[in-house]
Amino acid sequence: MSFRTVVITNKSKLNYKNRFLVVKKDLEEQYIHLSEIDTLIIDSISVSISSYLLKELCDYKINIIFCDEKHNPYGELTSFYSNYNSSKTIANQIKWTKKETDTLWKQIVINKIKNQAYLLRKIKSPNYKLLESYILEVKDGDKTNREGHAAKVYFNSLFGKKFTRNALDNINSALNYGYAVLLSTINKEIIANGYITQIGIHHKNEYNDFNLTCDLMEVFRPIIDNFVYFNQDRIFDTSYKLDIINIFNTSFKYKSKKYTLKDILKKYIKTTLENLNEKKNYQEYLYEG
Repeated sequence: MSFRTVVITNKSKLNYKNRFLVVKKDLEEQYIHLSEIDTLIIDSISVSISSYLLKELCDYKINIIFCDEKHNPYGELTSFYSNYNSSKTIANQIKWTKKETDTLWKQIVINKIKNQAYLLRKIKSPNYKLLESYILEVKDGDKTNREGHAAKVYFNSLFGKKFTRNALDNINSALNYGYAVLLSTINKEIIANGYITQIGIHHKNEYNDFNLTCDLMEVFRPIIDNFVYFNQDRIFDTSYKLDIINIFNTSFKYKSKKYTLKDILKKYIKTTLENLNEKKNYQEYLYEG
């Protein structure tokens, strides 16, 4: 069972040998069995990687994330064929009705605000009560934009009234990095279940290749927010990034049990998409353990 996130931060050569990822740096070689790897992050533009290794990584359904010269996630590589009946699941995805997707989006927004309120209550902000009142006002498709109203109250409560999401600072850099890794991880699970990321339930931007991912990740954003809030005075460096990546190996409460975030994402994506196809309402939400 894959469980490791491997991060390559220095100039090196990556090759494949007998089911192992071989990391060669100067005269040193490190071997990691592919079955152990869940995600490979290439956090350096000075890394060379063999095409055969890329093929084997895809065969093992390993998530591969590439970073740019500023060390921010820039792109990813996933296999075309990650599910045996993807044609059937995509056909079902195309047939999702507005009524069904609006119902699911309502539940996603409710669950997201519940998790935001939970974090505000955790840090003893009285505004958690305002967010809880928004939960009762969410309509199908979130026609009254309770998500947007909650976000403004939420981020101002966490980081102050002068905080904006488009500022260039350590807090936003950390949030963006965490969200990017979260998005890539959910992309992998959507594709592994045979769906395509372009067709969303609420996000429908024709220039966004990850509309469905942007929908399904909303419930989990507060986990990243929680970590950044309690580390907001840190410099956003390699150590900070590695700590963010380690969030996905951390245990949280889900269905009254403890699972790592990676395992929760697998269960959540699979169940949500199955329930949507079976026209069920998905009403679970995630509280931090």
